[in-house]
Amino acid sequence: MRPMLRRMKTVAMAASLLAGLSLGACSSLRTHPIKHPSTALPPATNTPSARYIKSELDSHHDQSGFRLMTRSTNALLSRVSLADHAKHSIDLQYYIFNNDATGRLVAQRLLLAADRGVRIRMLIDDINVQGGIDMLDALNAHPNIQVRLFNPFNTRDPSFVAKAAQFLMDAHRLNRRMHNKSFIVDNNVAIVGGRNIGNAYFDARNDTNFRDLDLIAIGPVVKEASHAFDEYWNCDAAYPVTAYRGKHASHYDLAQLRVDLTREARKFAQSDYAQATLDELPYGPSADRPGAWFWGPAMLVADQPAKIETAKDDPELRIGPQIKAMTDQARQSVLLISPYFVPGDKDTRYLGSLAARGVTVEVLTNSLASTDEPAVHAGYSRYRRALLEGGVQLYELRPAAGAPQAATSGGKSSGVSLHAKAIVVDRQWVFIGSMNMDERSKLLNTEMGIIVDSPPLAKAVTRFFDTAAAPTNAYHVVLVGKDRPHAGQLQWQTMQDGKQKLYYHDPDTSVQRRLEVKLLKLLPIEGLL
Repeated sequence: MRPMLRRMKTVAMAASLLAGLSLGACSSLRTHPIKHPSTALPPATNTPSARYIKSELDSHHDQSGFRLMTRSTNALLSRVSLADHAKHSIDLQYYIFNNDATGRLVAQRLLLAADRGVRIRMLIDDINVQGGIDMLDALNAHPNIQVRLFNPFNTRDPSFVAKAAQFLMDAHRLNRRMHNKSFIVDNNVAIVGGRNIGNAYFDARNDTNFRDLDLIAIGPVVKEASHAFDEYWNCDAAYPVTAYRGKHASHYDLAQLRVDLTREARKFAQSDYAQATLDELPYGPSADRPGAWFWGPAMLVADQPAKIETAKDDPELRIGPQIKAMTDQARQSVLLISPYFVPGDKDTRYLGSLAARGVTVEVLTNSLASTDEPAVHAGYSRYRRALLEGGVQLYELRPAAGAPQAATSGGKSSGVSLHAKAIVVDRQWVFIGSMNMDERSKLLNTEMGIIVDSPPLAKAVTRFFDTAAAPTNAYHVVLVGKDRPHAGQLQWQTMQDGKQKLYYHDPDTSVQRRLEVKLLKLLPIEGLL
């Protein structure tokens, strides 16, 4: 989900109004804030969770264990349960931490953990904290909670106009965001994947909900995740939430937040959503409960924080070469899952070269009807024909049945939208993380993920792909053969009410929506997508 990208279309129109407008600053940012470096605490050894994890690891030397979270309710309950069981530390790093029902539920559990003496470090990208800065500021008033903002804007809680103005004046810096996502507890267990913290990522919204993937991890890869967190936490781009001049939250503000969060958590626990979650997962999916694990050698890969400072591409700072080394090994198959898929000429040729040497290459991405980013879809559509001609198979997720995408809907998709980012090579190697397959993830944002050598995990992710790409859930995009009607045209194939249905333009979209994409294709914005 890319709220800044959604706004880019309106920034150009607003630019002429900005010259005479104030930046709307509540307070400005100190250029040299006082902050103290810190590192991850040693792994806990004296907790029930730690003893359980050690017993599992003892029979899997040098390997890491994983649980795949495909269900959104599972993903939320895991974070809540892990926070509830934390004894020493919680480190969390997110692109989005929304001030909504699920975000405040997680915040409430973090606050309870801090009350037990757990040290908590929260690192949140600043692009989306508008509306949540007061909550983060109040949490930071707790002696056991530290909050830092990554690459912040120069003013606290700026209006859209102020944020757009700063973005225009300092685009090189502010266009580079921390897209990483991790949740590390007691340095023994970590959640890494594609989900942010917010209602849409946990099936708690009434309109749009994302389909995503996370891994719960134990073993050596957790220490690697903690090391990556420390690098970001201590880097120059991470500012304490108190770096803004002016008034900050007091213990009174924290006390009021505590009351509010407790009341809201009680309401949430009594909701239909919470009851459905408990009915589905009565014993909880957290890492301190017995259950099956996927095992294998694993590597945490993370861009270096310095990636946002470089004027030119430096492959040594990013994870792209490590991902490519995995796909280069392909002999049989490559599955790519990316909600925002803009391969460019180079990667289009690369995927075609894999197909040319007999590798089955399949891609699952959003359809125009399901995407929340029409600008990204415009970029992807430029390469659709070349990908198909190169032998790549394309599947586009359908929105929820009966909820077609509205025209010019301001970026919001209807029903279900893909948000998972994963790669499976030869049903053996798996990547799951935050990285989309586009130029923004490659060159502008920082990203992270886990590469695992585990055929059972690969099988589970393949099952996720196959389910999402099934004819009832996705459109299979093909080129019509020369000897058939509509020869040479793109064709979208799907199943509806037990019958095959064919389209010759982006399905379940209005004329206005398709025209919007055609206009966006004319803009030179591919490097920003």
